[in-house]
Amino acid sequence: MADTFYYSRDTKVHLTDSAGAIYKIPVLDGFSFSQATNATEVTLNEMATAGGVSRRARQMFTDSYAPAEWSFQTYIRPFKSGGGGSGEHGAVVHHMVEEPLWNALAGSGAVGASGSALTVDGTDANIAFTNSNKVALDTFDLFFEMGTGKANPTIYKIEGCVVNEVSIDFDIDGIATANWSGMGSIITDVPSMTTATIVEGTASADTNNFIRNRLTDLTVTNDVTVQAGGNGSSSSTTVTLTGANSLIKAGQVVKGTGITAGTTVVSISNVTLVLSGAMSVANATDLTFSNAGMTDTYSLTLTGGNVTISNNMTFLTPETLGVVNQPLGHVTGTRSVSGNFTCYLNTPSSGASSADLFEDIIESTSVITNSFDLAFVVGGSGNTPRMEINMNNCHLEVPTHSIDDIISLETTFHALPTSVDAVDEIDLVFVGPAVTSVP
Repeated sequence: MADTFYYSRDTKVHLTDSAGAIYKIPVLDGFSFSQATNATEVTLNEMATAGGVSRRARQMFTDSYAPAEWSFQTYIRPFKSGGGGSGEHGAVVHHMVEEPLWNALAGSGAVGASGSALTVDGTDANIAFTNSNKVALDTFDLFFEMGTGKANPTIYKIEGCVVNEVSIDFDIDGIATANWSGMGSIITDVPSMTTATIVEGTASADTNNFIRNRLTDLTVTNDVTVQAGGNGSSSSTTVTLTGANSLIKAGQVVKGTGITAGTTVVSISNVTLVLSGAMSVANATDLTFSNAGMTDTYSLTLTGGNVTISNNMTFLTPETLGVVNQPLGHVTGTRSVSGNFTCYLNTPSSGASSADLFEDIIESTSVITNSFDLAFVVGGSGNTPRMEINMNNCHLEVPTHSIDDIISLETTFHALPTSVDAVDEIDLVFVGPAVTSVP
């Protein structure tokens, strides 16, 4: 009987979420999974006997299994459901082929369940991090079927998986992809793999839901918007905010309904704001504050970039003697959203440029934490399909110059919440075309 070999190209990956839904997850080449052991080494260290003999042996003991680690890459593929399925797929609404992974990144419950990070409708699909301030996030099982179509395929199951990190890279000539990595409790060999029931958007005919990175655009806005509670009088220079905001400083330019152009902040005390000019309206309004001395909006054309979202998870494992301990489960760490973008160093005929951005940041010596609104539209504004990445409070580091044939700038950013209790660092929006097939 001939030896049987297994090829990565013949591998299928399915995901079963905590509610029992089974998804087909098309992955790219380069996937991996593994599990190591934690061992203790015991050595002898003694002097020589009368005969000149010294024992030099050692013993090894397996203490526990380390958490299983997995990683793979998927295309980002939003689509509008055909409405022929069940549950959320029974309506004509927007989804993503890889949506259970996005949901597990930010949600404490499965798709459609309490704590889910996903909301869908006929306009778009949204991943919000509102439910991510939890000790534990949603878990799922991964199945890797090696040797698809063989009489006896090898199937590995990773139980209790979590998404620890996703990285989105803007390869200018590529298709939008997400690099996923995470952990699980244990890897086992199982006899069979249940066929996925949610496969919409993955048929060979569904090729219109791939996003082209080259169309990606970025809007950089240097401001913070705050809701004002009103001023009580249409001629008052005093405004009461709905809440305190440490980003508002004296000297900042203020914009909003009923505010004269060029109005600045004279002083601020908690929620009481004094402006340099009187408002012409007494009703509540959204006030926009720009960082003093900086341009409001920068016109940047990207040459590349990255956004990485990390949960910084840790798996807990007991340390009982005499047994091989297995990981119990995970706890979340600090949520981290960061990345970078690159663009050419230029000075366009109109609008603020990358050169202006560098100048404004490096000259703002009094600003400890700057605040920029970054809005990436992967696939291009108004296009279908597309993915929108909105970060309303980003701290930008001083851009670095890359000296090549054409000089470019690389800017590193960190998306921050508006307060330590907030969960508004990032918001993800997906818009896709109608698929040609239904589950």
